[in-house]
Amino acid sequence: MINYKFEHENVFDELVARGYFEQATYEDELRDLLGKERVPFYIGFDATADSLTIGHFIQLMVMMRMQAHGHIPICLLGGGTTMIGDPSGRNDMRSIMTKEVIDENARRFYSQMTRFIDFGDDKAYIENNKDWLLNLNFLDFMREIGVHFSVNQMLTLESYKNRMKQGLTFFEFSYMLMQSYDYLVLYRKYGCKLQMGGSDQWSNILGGYDLVRKLENDKVYAMTFKLLTTADGVKMGKSQKGAVWLDENKTTPYDLFQYMRNVDDRDVEKFLLMLTFLPTDECKRLGSLEGSEINKAKEVLAFEVCKLVHGEEKAEEARQTANALFNSNVVDENMPTTEMKALDFENGIGLLNLLTMTGLTQSNSEARRLVTQNGISVNDNKEADPKRVITIHDFNDDELIIKKGKKVYHRVKLV
Repeated sequence: MINYKFEHENVFDELVARGYFEQATYEDELRDLLGKERVPFYIGFDATADSLTIGHFIQLMVMMRMQAHGHIPICLLGGGTTMIGDPSGRNDMRSIMTKEVIDENARRFYSQMTRFIDFGDDKAYIENNKDWLLNLNFLDFMREIGVHFSVNQMLTLESYKNRMKQGLTFFEFSYMLMQSYDYLVLYRKYGCKLQMGGSDQWSNILGGYDLVRKLENDKVYAMTFKLLTTADGVKMGKSQKGAVWLDENKTTPYDLFQYMRNVDDRDVEKFLLMLTFLPTDECKRLGSLEGSEINKAKEVLAFEVCKLVHGEEKAEEARQTANALFNSNVVDENMPTTEMKALDFENGIGLLNLLTMTGLTQSNSEARRLVTQNGISVNDNKEADPKRVITIHDFNDDELIIKKGKKVYHRVKLV
């Protein structure tokens, strides 16, 4: 697990200083509590995919810092709430997922969480809300929980207001009640005093906070932290291949390294503060570099994030591969690779199709644009013809190297 030097005695101050903190209920009281007691807290993760993303990594970083300061993380897998789907930030209803898919996704989440959170000796807990949500008695639940929620008030919340024109089902409307009930269950089981989450979860988190205070007549708290966004205000975590995943089989260590290496200059300091354990002064020094020097800071950022997610050995491999590909045209064994059958190329595959098949582009129209703008090379030869067909004769020793722009390399290997 992570071992780093505290810069603040109180973790509340650290979360503020590193740029995580967005808002909280009774800030002064909460800060005082976190400075005096070992506080059980929880963050929920709906199992909507088979891997956590770099967006989730902010939540994991907060949990790691909280745990290092002696507090007790409760990682809540949303095996039950995922069956509804959070309407927050949505213009349409989420796809309904089967129990089997949700359970497998939750299992994968937990496996990834164990790389960051120490679950030994009651230092942290893992729960799945399907254990108390799937078998609820509707009438009993509505009599105990539903009576504490005002429909009028809920309809004023952004998470529901955004959906009114498209149509909001009662199915989705019940999500807040379910998430709020989670807080009550965890309070009763662990004495959980704090729910944390991204700023887009504020309304849902306040629902649980209010419910526990009403039913248990005790002081509990809510805190949200900032979403990981770029300097342009775009939610971070997307690449030309889609989401940036923590599963190396979905986003390789090299691809993660390159993603972080290519962030906007304006984002370097913020991402160093939020995604690494480097000292604050060092993050600010690196973030203040200008011109070509900022590229050194980006390499530090990429290495540190890759090290946390995949370990130092794979981070070093990714760095060496990136440097080798940037400084020369050598083929590195760690280069991102797509394996294809030789038979597929006997009649040839169009270059545009190949770019999309390898994930270098998301569509053939994007591929066409890159080719016509001289942004694609095959085996170090510029390709300007969008009608170009790649055949078996283009391969050298069963390998073909595609270069996109100046920095992105991909190998197609025949098997």
